[in-house]
Amino acid sequence: MPAPWQGILRKIDDYRWEIPPSYKQGMSVPGLIFASESMLSHIWEEQVFQQVANVAFLPGIVRYSLAMPDIHWGYGFPIGGVAATRVKDGVVSPGGVGFDINCGVRLVRTNLTEDEVRPKIEQLVSELFVNIPSGLGSEGKMRVSEKELGEVMIRGSRWAIEKGYGQAEDIIVTEESGCMKGANPDKVSGKAKKRGIPQLGTLGSGNHFLEVEVVDELYDRDAARAMGIEDLGQVLLLIHTGSRGFGHQICTDYVGLLGEAVKRYGISLPDRQLACAPINSPEGQDYLQAMSCAANYAWTNRQFIVHWARESFAKVFGKSQQELGMRQIYDVCHNIAKIEEYTIDGKKVSLCVHRKGATRAFPAGHPDIPDIYRSIGQPVLIPGDMGRCSYIALGTEGAMRESFGSTCHGAGRVQSRSAAKRSLRGADVARALEAKGITVKAGSMASLAEEASEAYKDVTEVVDITHKAGISRKVARTKPIGVIKG
Repeated sequence: MPAPWQGILRKIDDYRWEIPPSYKQGMSVPGLIFASESMLSHIWEEQVFQQVANVAFLPGIVRYSLAMPDIHWGYGFPIGGVAATRVKDGVVSPGGVGFDINCGVRLVRTNLTEDEVRPKIEQLVSELFVNIPSGLGSEGKMRVSEKELGEVMIRGSRWAIEKGYGQAEDIIVTEESGCMKGANPDKVSGKAKKRGIPQLGTLGSGNHFLEVEVVDELYDRDAARAMGIEDLGQVLLLIHTGSRGFGHQICTDYVGLLGEAVKRYGISLPDRQLACAPINSPEGQDYLQAMSCAANYAWTNRQFIVHWARESFAKVFGKSQQELGMRQIYDVCHNIAKIEEYTIDGKKVSLCVHRKGATRAFPAGHPDIPDIYRSIGQPVLIPGDMGRCSYIALGTEGAMRESFGSTCHGAGRVQSRSAAKRSLRGADVARALEAKGITVKAGSMASLAEEASEAYKDVTEVVDITHKAGISRKVARTKPIGVIKG
C-alpha cells in the first residue's frame, strides 16, 4: 500500500522533499522539507505538511517555505520552520518566531574530565539546582526595577556583564553580541513588563534545561580544538532557555494586533495563526522592535544563568572559574526574525528571515561570525533529549545557498507533553536516566515525564540529515551525565 504522501511530495534526493505550489491554491513558492523517508509518515500524520504549505502563502516569501528534520506542529508556522520574506514588499509574522522569543542555547567548555566530575556529579547537580531558579512561574534572584528592565531590553547581555554577571569575552561569542539593535521598550506592553520583571535569571520549565555533558565523539578535531574542545571525556555545560513569560506575552500581544492588521492590509491567509503585517508598516516595525526587546531579555537571562553556573562549579571543585577554564564556546538563538542579505536571482536582496525552532548556520568567512571562528564557520549547538546525546556542528556554504543560513535546532517532538504524561511516569523516567549514569533533578515528576526520550525524535537521525544535506557539518557529539529540568 503506498504511503499517503506519495504522489504529493516530489523526492529531490534522500534528504529533500518538495511540496509543489499546486498542492494548495495560493502557495507562492514550493515547500521544502529536509527529512529522511522514514520520518515522512509521522510528519504526515501530524499534518505538518499543511503548515509548511500555509507558510508559502505569506506575501513576499522567496524560494521556499522550509522545514528542518526536527519539524513538528507549532502555532501557525511549524516548529522547525524557516521562511524569508522580502523587506521591500513582504511581511513579518509573530508565528514565524514563536512565543518563546530567542529561546536559545549557550555552551561552556571546562578543563574538567568525566573522571574528575563523576565522583561529585550529585553534589554539582544539587548546587546548580539550588543556585539557578527553575520551574513553572519561577522567580529569579535578580530583582530589577522597571527602569532597569528597560535597560535590559535595550542593551542585552552587556547590561548583565557590566553589573558583574559574566565575563566580557562572553559577548564576543554570543550571536548578535547578545544585543539586537532597534529594540524599543515603548512597544512592549505593561503586562509583558510585569511578567518579565520577576523572571529574569530563571531557567523556566517545559523543555528548558541545564545539562552537564561529556564529549564522547569527535568528527573534526581541528574545528573542535578551535572551540576549546580538546579531547574525549572533556566536560561541557549546556544551557537552554529563552525569554520566559516576557517573550510569551509580547508574542501574545502582537498576534492579536497583527491579526487586525491582516484585515487592514487586505492580506489573504489560510490560517489566522499566520497573523502578519508588512515589514515596513507601523505594525510590522512595532513588532520587530518589541521582539528585539524580548531577544535582548533572553540573552541577559542566559548571561545570569551562566554566571551562577560558573559559581556553582567553582564552589563544588574548589577552584576559580579561570582554573576551571570555563570559557563560553557560543550562544545561538533559535526563535527569531532577522533582517539579512542574500543573493536572489543574481541580486542582493534584504530579507526578513524567520527561524522558528531553527538555528542560524553561517559559513566560514561570514562577517557576522566572531574572528576566532571566522576560519571554521559559526558554531551550531543542537541539543537532544536528556537521555541520549547532543551535537556541536558548524554552518556551511550549503546552508547559505539552500536554507537562508539555517539548520535544525534539536531533536523535535513526536509526542505532545500531555500524551507523554499520560503514557509515562516521571519516577520511571528518573530511574531509567539513573540506570544510564545520568543524575537528574527536576521541578516536578510530571516535567520529567513530558521530556522523556520517548517523546522526542532521535537527534542523531536529525543531525545526520542536516549533515548529509550539507546545511551544517558535525564536529562533536556529547552525552549527558547531569541534567536539571524546570
